[in-house]
Amino acid sequence: MQTHKQNKGDKYELKALHYLQRKGLTLIAKNFHSRFGEVDLIMQDNDTIVFIEVRYRESTSHGSASESVTPRKQQKIIKTAKRFLSDRNLWDNNVRFDVVAISPIPTRFFCRHNVDWIPSAFCVPETKL
Repeated sequence: MQTHKQNKGDKYELKALHYLQRKGLTLIAKNFHSRFGEVDLIMQDNDTIVFIEVRYRESTSHGSASESVTPRKQQKIIKTAKRFLSDRNLWDNNVRFDVVAISPIPTRFFCRHNVDWIPSAFCVPETKL
């Protein structure tokens, strides 16, 4: 069961990656792990390092894909981003936290998806600096 779920996550992360590359972003890292959590994609957008959470929701009965990036999840991403920046001595760079929310579009024959890219979906509270 876990393998199926992991493959499904990989599929949508790859879809998000290709979408963002078409928008001009460049991949730095995928699935960066720290003891705090994981960041799905880390990309460069001009002079900004972008930490990206990719979410997929089959239905909105329990909220949208973007709504599933809770404040707790945001804090895990922020802590992991700090670890990434520290490990690579990248503190002088501009940083942004984006969400890519993917959901199915009902069609008659084909499996299509809506990709909703939300730049600056959340930020680090000043008290956390």
